[in-house]
Amino acid sequence: MEELEELFYRVIDHLGGQPSEEVPTVHAAEPAKRDATDFVIPVGVSNHHIHLSQADADALFGPDYQFQKLKDLSQTGQYAMQECLFVAGPKGVLEKVRILGPVRSQSQVELTVADCFKLGIKAPLRLSGDLAGSPGCTLIGPKGSVQLTKGCIVAKRHIHMSPIDAKEFGVIDGQEVSLECPGERGGTLKNVTIRVHESFTLECHLDTEEANALGISAKNKLKLLK
Repeated sequence: MEELEELFYRVIDHLGGQPSEEVPTVHAAEPAKRDATDFVIPVGVSNHHIHLSQADADALFGPDYQFQKLKDLSQTGQYAMQECLFVAGPKGVLEKVRILGPVRSQSQVELTVADCFKLGIKAPLRLSGDLAGSPGCTLIGPKGSVQLTKGCIVAKRHIHMSPIDAKEFGVIDGQEVSLECPGERGGTLKNVTIRVHESFTLECHLDTEEANALGISAKNKLKLLK
């Protein structure tokens, strides 16, 4: 035992120091950055809705009509109106379809697959604004009706991201990714399009059919898979 103690002090002397009885300082770990592989992407569940051009808004509600805001939406500058419309197709009618603002350059009707069966139209799966070759429908308002020659789509699932979000997740605008969904009915969603813009807030947009099939809601968060 004495030999070990003597050896210990020789080593300390060789290192040029004295044995210390101080307790080592434990530094608190820095807060971890968001891990892009975690369940961090919020969900926005969207029911069928309508975007109107100014000309069509005037025809349906009358010139200079002032729409009443119901609530702001998660994306900057987007909001739901109190006003709704009837949407008519060859086989049926949808009642009380919500209008979203602000007005756009062309009217667009975003439907679910079940809506398309009820209306008797075959709307393509598209990103918002991609209306070429899409079918039309009839919009009926309190002051008149509008026959659209195009504009009906089933919204393609997508993720809104700011440029900072895109850099953090290592993706680019237009890229197709997959998402892992939690829960008892969860699974993997493929063919999800990344949409990048400075005004966007991080959020995945699904329609009600997709969300219901996976048993998820706006309370859930998803994981990005490349």
